[in-house]
Order: sequence, then structure tokens, then C-alpha cells
Amino acid sequence: MKTVGLRNDDERAGRGAGAASSHAPAATEGHTRAAIVRLLLEEGPITANAIGATLGLATAGVRRHLDALIDSGQARAARSAPWQQKGRGRPAKQYQLTAKGRGSLGHAYDDLAGAALRHLGEVGGEAALTDFARKRARTIVEGIDPLDEHTPEGTEAKAEEIAEAFTGAGFAATTRKVGSGVQICQHHCPVAHVAEEFPQLCDAELEAFRELLGTHVQRLATIANGDCACTTHVPLLVPPNTGTPRSSNTPAAQPAAGQTNDSGRSGE
Repeated sequence: MKTVGLRNDDERAGRGAGAASSHAPAATEGHTRAAIVRLLLEEGPITANAIGATLGLATAGVRRHLDALIDSGQARAARSAPWQQKGRGRPAKQYQLTAKGRGSLGHAYDDLAGAALRHLGEVGGEAALTDFARKRARTIVEGIDPLDEHTPEGTEAKAEEIAEAFTGAGFAATTRKVGSGVQICQHHCPVAHVAEEFPQLCDAELEAFRELLGTHVQRLATIANGDCACTTHVPLLVPPNTGTPRSSNTPAAQPAAGQTNDSGRSGE
């Protein structure tokens, strides 16, 4: 009976032990860096202390990884706003990914998708691009029923349902209460580079939000426009109808008069 591999196993037990131990820290470093990048993606801007508390890491070690990400252009830091500061002292730094950092996470088939959409536009024009973008957005939220009744609880729950659907499509979406509304935050966009050239993709997402929530929603920021996340504000309270009752043929959600940033490409 052959004993193939026994010699190699013995060698690994002796000579290979040092090599294994030298590679282990590198692997651990890589996993830690990836976890920090993921947190910057989903929670940024975020402080080094908050990252350390979430991941169970020493703040000094977290800062070392953050410094490396900043040196490589994948992250940036800024001082917290005064209202965000807890206690006395100098405002803490908050960190977030840059466009380069998000790009390192991968944008599959960007070149191919861009070429396909350019060809679609040449063949079918603006209408074909818009129709494609709408079908794509509706596919993401397929299975979600439109909101039946506007209550703060119901609207917030529907926003969370939409966020979950977009997370499943690779957008790392979350919701957060802000004042009298809730914000849908998409911390990653798998088609950001394509959306820079084809804003129809952003427009169609916003249209899908309106159709499901049955109210006016406002895009505050987009990754395609250079912001750290796509942020959409949803009011939890619908103002009473003080005018003429709306006819059945009038859409439930209408853009506000003079609003110029509903395209999904405006900054904060």
C-alpha cells in the first residue's frame, strides 16, 4: 500500500509550521480589513471607536487599517459636526469610503452593460432606455405590494421592506428615522458607474419608491453623483388634503412645485 503524502505531512509538521504561522497574521489582517471596509460601506461615516466597538477590536488597530485605506485612496476622514459630538473635547473623526473604495468592491460587467445600454439608446432612443430602467427597478421590488394606508408605522415598515429588496439586489440598503420621516439609504450601488452615464436607472428607482409608498419621496444624494450613499427621504406624515379632492385619474404621488432634484443625481 502506498503512503503517498505522508512525507509531505511530516515536512509540514516541522518545516511548514513556520510558514503557516507567518501566513496566518496576513490572512487575519485581510479579514479584519475587509470587515472594516464592509462597516464603512454600511454605516459610514463612522468613527474609529464605533468600528472598534462593533467589531470587538482595539481602536489603535482600527486606526492603523483606516490610515492604510486613506493612504490608498479608498477612504477619507472628516471631523464630526458639532451636533454629532458627544461630550467635550475635539470632535472625533468620521470615516467613509471614497468612490475608489466602493469601486474596489467590484462593479461586474460595467463595460459590457454600458455598451449594451448605449446600443439600446441608439436603436430605441430615450423611450427604450426608460422602459428598460423601469423594468429593472420593478424586478427588484417584485412581490412588494403598494402601501394601503398611510400611517407612520405602515410607511416605515414599507420603507424597510423596500430596503430589504434592494439589499437582496446588492445595494446594502438600510433605513433610518430622521425627524418626521424615514430615509432609505443605499450604501452600495452595483451599477454606479453605469448610472453616471444613464440617469434613467436612478430615475426608475425613485419612481418605484413612489409607486409603492404612494407619496412624494425626495432623493437627497446619490453615489452616481459622487455622494457616499444614495439617500431617499420618505415623509411619515401625509399632509391633509385642503384643496379639491383628487380625481381617480390623478397619480397618487406628484413632484413638488419647483423641485429640481428628483432625478436621483442631485447632491446633498
